[in-house]
Amino acid sequence: MTIAVCIIIVVVAIFALFYRHQKMLADRAHLMREALRNRDFSFRLPGKGLFFGERAMQEALNDLGSDVKNLVAQNEVESWQKLTRVLTHEIMNATAPISSISQAYLSSPNIKGTPYEEGIQAIYDTSAGLTAFVDSYRKFTQLQEPVPTVIQLADFLGVIKSLYPNICWHIDIPASATIRADENLLRQVFINIIKNAVEAGADDVDVRFRDNTINISNNGAPIPADVAREIFIPFFTTKKTGTGIGLALSRQVLIMQGGNLTLADRPVNGYRVTFNLSIS
Repeated sequence: MTIAVCIIIVVVAIFALFYRHQKMLADRAHLMREALRNRDFSFRLPGKGLFFGERAMQEALNDLGSDVKNLVAQNEVESWQKLTRVLTHEIMNATAPISSISQAYLSSPNIKGTPYEEGIQAIYDTSAGLTAFVDSYRKFTQLQEPVPTVIQLADFLGVIKSLYPNICWHIDIPASATIRADENLLRQVFINIIKNAVEAGADDVDVRFRDNTINISNNGAPIPADVAREIFIPFFTTKKTGTGIGLALSRQVLIMQGGNLTLADRPVNGYRVTFNLSIS
């Protein structure tokens, strides 16, 4: 084999490897573009097979996706807060005089015992119910400021576990694992998640701690894709008696502490639903 042929073979091999590498980078770019287009900011592509500079760029893009995801969640919460604040203010302004006037009429001896009393009582009860309904949503915009403390996760989860003795618990938390958060607010987040799981038929819950993220899984009814896109929207609920603020409040509580609450695209093996709870 001549030197010229060897050189040609080497050049062709180098070109083939270069083309293959560029094709891999193009495929990665396509995957990330599609993920962003579908508002999926949780993508994390591996750095295997990349040069050190490309690997650093991939890691930066992975981290950027997580940052964008958190920013989008925070902006959504703030937008819903503003909208809820305006709506509750307007509704309260409208119902307050109705409630006051109807109550005054009900106290009048000229109304008691007349055919008008029942209708006015219905008006008063309806306005009072609407006022209570709106007042219950004010907490979505008036949450207390978090007071973070160091929480021993194993002890904390022991308390949560005692609240639901009929659930089969699987807890994989290192004895030394700690997070810094407001314990009262964090407890409410866990209660909201477990309560929803129980209402969905769950009797088995798995909690594990990985890379500052708490994964909470259950074997309740799976969440359909169309519902999964809406579950963190305030007042959205699929339950007849649900208020639709539990998960929205839980996400807000965590965002206030630099974290987030998301629904995992793929549940932990053996379970149907997994929530990822992060505290930075």
